Amino acid sequence: MPGLPLPRPSAVIFDWDNTLVDSWVCIQESYNMTFRHFGMPEWSLDETRERVAASMRDSFPAMFGERWPEARDVFTKSFESIHLDYLNPLPGASEMLGALRAEGVVLAVVSNKRGGFLRKEAEIMGWSGHFVRLVGADDAEADKPAAAPVHLALSGTGIEAGRHVWFVGDSPIDTHCAVNAGCTPILMRPQSPAEGEFAHPPARFLRACMDLVHLVREL
Repeated sequence: MPGLPLPRPSAVIFDWDNTLVDSWVCIQESYNMTFRHFGMPEWSLDETRERVAASMRDSFPAMFGERWPEARDVFTKSFESIHLDYLNPLPGASEMLGALRAEGVVLAVVSNKRGGFLRKEAEIMGWSGHFVRLVGADDAEADKPAAAPVHLALSGTGIEAGRHVWFVGDSPIDTHCAVNAGCTPILMRPQSPAEGEFAHPPARFLRACMDLVHLVREL
């Protein structure tokens, strides 16, 4: 897919954490609060960036074994207690969302953050009105990288998943989800992709939010 001509998007589905909002420190601290509860070694910020992508229902059983429901509850309470204190938009995100809507692009979110947290954060940011749907972990029958949350995000819009739907995210799980749903994967983050990082390479790499707007306007 990289290098192919891009179709102008009729819809853009965004990842949330570290695509639209800066979340890594909050995620790190929530994991470390959980690890402290279990007497496990804590993670550095770099380790958190490397290891966190899948939803809790997909990742916690391997991490915590039979006690994973307890870990889920501890993490949820930990995250709930601090996440609004760490809520910051990434540079240009708000302007990008407004500009894309002005271009007539349908916007949605698919995240592996719990759906209740996701929608609360969007409401506080004043962004809820930008999106036709905000789909979080456990909202669909499966989480990213499955295609199910993409189909849920687009349901009722009259738009089917396909190359004219761009999935914009910052990690391999996002490009994997895009490919599973038949959408166009777009990587958006400051860091260039590392060699071998992506089993499903992005169609385009953008360093900043407004770069996405410029790309849409060029098509």
